[in-house]
Amino acid sequence: MSKLHSTNHAQLQNDQSESRSVHIVALGSEKDRLQEDGQHQSSLLWTYLGRSAGVHDGRDNVSLISAPHTTFPAFAEYQACVFGDVRVVVHDCASWDLFDSDWYNSRNVVGQADIIVIKYSVNDKPAFQEVKENYTPMIKRLLNQWTVPIIIAAVGARQNDEGPPCTCPLCTSDKGSCVPACEGLQLSKELGATYLELHTLNDFYAGKYFGGVLEYFIVQCLNQKSSEKNKKKRRKSNGPNPPRLEQPAKLPTVKAEDSSYSSDLLKLLGSSQCADVTFCSEGHGRELARAHKVVLCSASPVFLLLLGVVAGAAGEESCSPSAVKAALNLFSVRDSSTGFPTDPTTRSRHPGGTPTRVFVKDPLLCSCLSETLRFVYSGASQWNELEESIRKRLKSVQEIEELLGKVKFLLGYEKGSTEQAPLRHSTCHSTPLGHFFNSPVLTDVIFKVQGVLMPAHRAVLAARCEVMAAMFNGNYAEANSSVVPIHSVSKDTFLSFLEYLYTDTCCPASVSQATALLVCAEMYQVPRLQHICEVCIITHLQSMPSRELASTNLSVVNLLRKAKFHNAVQLSAWLLHFIASSYLIFSQKPDFLDLAEDERDFIEEHRWPSSRYVQELAEFRQHVQVRRLLCTVM
Repeated sequence: MSKLHSTNHAQLQNDQSESRSVHIVALGSEKDRLQEDGQHQSSLLWTYLGRSAGVHDGRDNVSLISAPHTTFPAFAEYQACVFGDVRVVVHDCASWDLFDSDWYNSRNVVGQADIIVIKYSVNDKPAFQEVKENYTPMIKRLLNQWTVPIIIAAVGARQNDEGPPCTCPLCTSDKGSCVPACEGLQLSKELGATYLELHTLNDFYAGKYFGGVLEYFIVQCLNQKSSEKNKKKRRKSNGPNPPRLEQPAKLPTVKAEDSSYSSDLLKLLGSSQCADVTFCSEGHGRELARAHKVVLCSASPVFLLLLGVVAGAAGEESCSPSAVKAALNLFSVRDSSTGFPTDPTTRSRHPGGTPTRVFVKDPLLCSCLSETLRFVYSGASQWNELEESIRKRLKSVQEIEELLGKVKFLLGYEKGSTEQAPLRHSTCHSTPLGHFFNSPVLTDVIFKVQGVLMPAHRAVLAARCEVMAAMFNGNYAEANSSVVPIHSVSKDTFLSFLEYLYTDTCCPASVSQATALLVCAEMYQVPRLQHICEVCIITHLQSMPSRELASTNLSVVNLLRKAKFHNAVQLSAWLLHFIASSYLIFSQKPDFLDLAEDERDFIEEHRWPSSRYVQELAEFRQHVQVRRLLCTVM
């Protein structure tokens, strides 16, 4: 045995007497492409394990086993015992194609390696490129997570290395297929590896040169494992480990329903409540449908013109003579009291008490008026559904195209465009009815809140809120009153409530604003708005850091009281979990004692950190203090 082997053997004999193991992963092929494929005995690792004097079993005989690995088919497995009791397991993958065919398992094998050996033939440039382009990036990614020693072995003698250089084409081409030492050294720098050149796989190069470096890393690996094991033993012998703090439980998810904005308006179309427009046929005067001015004007610039709202808060452009003429070819509006036609450019913009009669002059539009109104009331966005319903009603392709063109004109679409975008100016409102929010145009009711007057439209309120629909339709004073006083709600909260009814959105700026709006939504029985407010409150609370939660004047316990009182079921359940997950903060607040008995029992059961952890932590701290006292006395 060489001096190096004897030294290593002595170091290992002084280490632990129990069995140890080292896992080596070999990547790449050291064989020449021009040579015939040999057996495993011709490979670098097989040669080292078979010839090295440091490889022994318990009877000083070589113990070398080779077999294909059933779990990792991309690797050949070698097992041997070195220095008597150290088991070496080698997984050797000679082809990137095999490695890539079982990528997940192969990557796991590399990730579990104690030592990595990268090998290639110096006379096989493609094999080196395979190592450089495929194996190297993969190993770099793994090295970001852990560090293992790497050996790069360049195997073989380069052609034309000895003697004067030959300039003939054959030798020049041979020299281009070789891998120069500088490229191997550059690769080793990239990986932080040890670079070795092995001219042949004999006893010196494979056994002593390569084997000496490999055994050095084996010794380092075993020493590291032994040190980690001793540290674990010392930690166990030094007393109890610190308690393990588990992650807090996930808070329940709170969701709001999908929007019912379009369906609410469609229900309004099917009823005559708050209707202030009556569509009639031009020839017979037969009533075709009832509608609502605010909805028609929010979607159609033609109705803005016909009903005399060309320059109101909706912000439409002034009507041109050509637009007036085209509009009058489709409809005519007559005074309900006299029965005579009226001029749309001079008609009063303030709605009267009786419904306005609109006569449909165009026969195609008259036959498909119900489909057109459904399209308008659904938000004027389902163009494909409108086109399909019209095709079912009309058979002539020419009539279908003509009617679709008139509907586009009715809604203010660009001429000849298939884009369903009106010609109206851009706006911050998310819905067409948002143009008329808090606007005196076409208003038929005014709310008085804390002395502030807020104009509104009965049709929108009745469609979006069942309580207001009953209020304006039943035997209540509000049904016949133009000014409706509102009590128990602040002006800002009620204005936000109206904004939601018109735009289907709300954005409370704080927990207090969201809570006030939630109370208003529960009062008027608008469940979706109530759930949106619950989500806003939760979002605000989750965004507050622990220091702010500890110092804020906001009482989460009082917020829980309000949530339960106003039937905010999702919010009240979430707040209980929130208090439990931040137990150390809320248990120090005075209002924590105001919790009901069942609420406190729930919080104690789900608290974080748990009572068991706090008790174990106290015991551990007491043990540490006792040890410090003993060390001080000694």
